Amino acid sequence: MTFESGGTRVDQVMAAIRQRIAGRALQPGAKAPSIRAFAVAMGVSKSTVVEAYDRLAAEGVIQARRGSGFYVAGRTPPLALAELGPRLDRSIDPLWVSRQSLETWPDALKPGCGWLPTDWMPQDAVRRALRSLARSERANLTDYGPPLGLPALRQHLSRRLAEHGVEAPPGQIMLAESGTQAIDLVCRFLLEPGDTVMVDDPCYFNFHAMLRAHRVQVVGAPWTASGPDLEAFELALIEHRPRLYITNSGPQNPTGAILTPVVAHRLLKLAERHGVTIVEDDIYADLEIEPAPRLAAFDGLDRVVHIGSFSKTLSAAARCGFIAARADWIEGLVDLKVATSFGGGQLAAELTLAILTDGGYRRYLASLRERLARARGETLRRLRTMGLEPWIEPQAGMFLWMALPEGVDAARLAQRALSDGVVLAPGDAFSLSQSARGYMRFNVAQCADGRVYEALERAMRA
Repeated sequence: MTFESGGTRVDQVMAAIRQRIAGRALQPGAKAPSIRAFAVAMGVSKSTVVEAYDRLAAEGVIQARRGSGFYVAGRTPPLALAELGPRLDRSIDPLWVSRQSLETWPDALKPGCGWLPTDWMPQDAVRRALRSLARSERANLTDYGPPLGLPALRQHLSRRLAEHGVEAPPGQIMLAESGTQAIDLVCRFLLEPGDTVMVDDPCYFNFHAMLRAHRVQVVGAPWTASGPDLEAFELALIEHRPRLYITNSGPQNPTGAILTPVVAHRLLKLAERHGVTIVEDDIYADLEIEPAPRLAAFDGLDRVVHIGSFSKTLSAAARCGFIAARADWIEGLVDLKVATSFGGGQLAAELTLAILTDGGYRRYLASLRERLARARGETLRRLRTMGLEPWIEPQAGMFLWMALPEGVDAARLAQRALSDGVVLAPGDAFSLSQSARGYMRFNVAQCADGRVYEALERAMRA
């Protein structure tokens, strides 16, 4: 008899043990679960577990000790993120989606990726800034930067945050290599293995992958058109007692929905009542037409850590992010930054400051927002003719969260389209509960080429 995921029951038990070893939940020398207990946990007979353990012992994965049980053999294996959590079809694994987007051949089409096409980025402004820095005697082009990061850029970021109501003096802002590194540092600072973290369902898929690496338990709260489902959110707080909640500000990834002020206030009250710290990822701030509520503005950086980055609008090659946090946390975060990346990217910070303080950057953003609005309308029109419908119609950002025609599986669609050189982002890659198999995220800036729709149509017919 086989499980739905494939393989015999013995294979399934063996895979579960290997997964625990790969994820270091079972270290070398650790005792494997008892035959009786694991039979109950896996929903199989004791004889099935006995056979699985015997096979693993024959392979040298575990060792039998007479009268004591089975123990993990060998050395600790390298960390394998793909083995943490349940084994999923690779087409819906977050790491698979990221790697396909980054590794594909140059002429591949990437409606499933999360960034703008190269020719949409301010390349002329980057070139001007690089030439200016190369001529400047004051620019630091070769040395390490200070631990907090370039002072002039932190001053500028402080003024930018104030425009969104976030009061963060330069001393409460620390630069990072990227928004991803910023969140990673906050997780290192606040979490221990085994802690629980809450995310939106659906949410940015790399949150899932990063949290696996931190060895924490992840729980999801359903996301609605106005923010998290507060009733489900509160129940999860009571049941799981998470340490952190990670979410987006502005247009949410993948849905494009905006947190409303009412939901934001209630969310902060729940976080205070249950002792939860909120990590607010604001990397899409510059794509907004009308600024959405910022939790950090309501909270005053007491229980909220605010994260930002310029990879989506300025350059993904010279990456620069930042953390705005309460004053008594900054020193600890700086120590972690020094321990893990030492001085930071001084050249990227100099380049970012030069472009942000160039008057052309605001004009570029205004043009970019208009271009995205046109692309959203055209992409939505073409997808609707194929039977796809939007979960909501976002007012800003680059993403559409589209419901596929009934019976169409997004993961199979993505696999099929990949053979045509088209990288798609199936819904379950974003969903912790694996409840979005009928959805697909589309990056409207990457959907101008008609071959995207031709490949999608062929995949849907297949």
